[in-house]
Amino acid sequence: MASHDHDHDHHHHHHDEGEDHHHHHYHEAGTVAASSSFVGQDGRVYHSHDGLAPHSHEPIYSPGFFSKRAPPIVDRDFKERAFTIGIGGPVGTGKTALMLALCQFLRDKYSLAALAYCTYNRKLVNFKGCLFCLFCLHFIILDLVTNDIFTKEDGEFLVKNGALPEERIRAVETGGCPHAAIREDISINLGPLEELSNLYKADILLCESGGDNLAANFSRELADYIIYIIDVSGGDKIPRKGGPGITQADLLVINKTDIAQAVGADLGIMERDALRMRDGGPLVFAQVKHGIGVKEIVDHILQAWEAATGNPHR
Repeated sequence: MASHDHDHDHHHHHHDEGEDHHHHHYHEAGTVAASSSFVGQDGRVYHSHDGLAPHSHEPIYSPGFFSKRAPPIVDRDFKERAFTIGIGGPVGTGKTALMLALCQFLRDKYSLAALAYCTYNRKLVNFKGCLFCLFCLHFIILDLVTNDIFTKEDGEFLVKNGALPEERIRAVETGGCPHAAIREDISINLGPLEELSNLYKADILLCESGGDNLAANFSRELADYIIYIIDVSGGDKIPRKGGPGITQADLLVINKTDIAQAVGADLGIMERDALRMRDGGPLVFAQVKHGIGVKEIVDHILQAWEAATGNPHR
């Protein structure tokens, strides 16, 4: 993908609690060799690899606390980039399946009206088969970006299964540091997200991270609403292990509950530990492949979208 220039200040901004917040990026071309490391002016150790800009990794000293998660950025310009949902989690937990399910749910659930005046197309339309109609006088326009380490397989899966028209899907190869692409050096995702937002006047953007460990989570500069998805196959110990994704995502999804008995996972223990680790923060049990729990996840997304943008939803 061609390089994308943008004029955001990704180093310093304010959240609604009034605290200064810094990200540590070095974008100057030719600063370091592709695989070398160096100590920056701030004393942090930076490294560069897989085409990412030089970056450091923020130290993590505890499993994290839901009440202390970074709040959404209050002065976000949604005309520049639409409301963005970040979907993260370990490998194989169902991130791509959730992306597909969200697209299918919004497409199918909100295409029931027969005829209405579409403010997007400025004409009467038949909503049968019309993507993303949220209610009669407004469209929810969706676009999405997927991350893979060395392939574009997740994006290809979504195209093959008709999640969205192919031109509305971007597949990003992050290299061996997928968490850096959603936190320390988000430019690799910001470019295609902004492109999609402007090309199609999107209302909501979905951004799937590459599969990673429990320490990975989205930067608030990238995701306005964060969903972290785990599954029961890792065992019922996973929620109490914590990590920023589990404890600080806006919504935690525990997927594949239908195989809990087969893998010896106790859903009661997972619920207890998840609520404890998240200070009672939102939690959804799901079987995404079978559509179970998807409506509840969509409700959380649309409520957050409405609160952030002022747009009503049905």
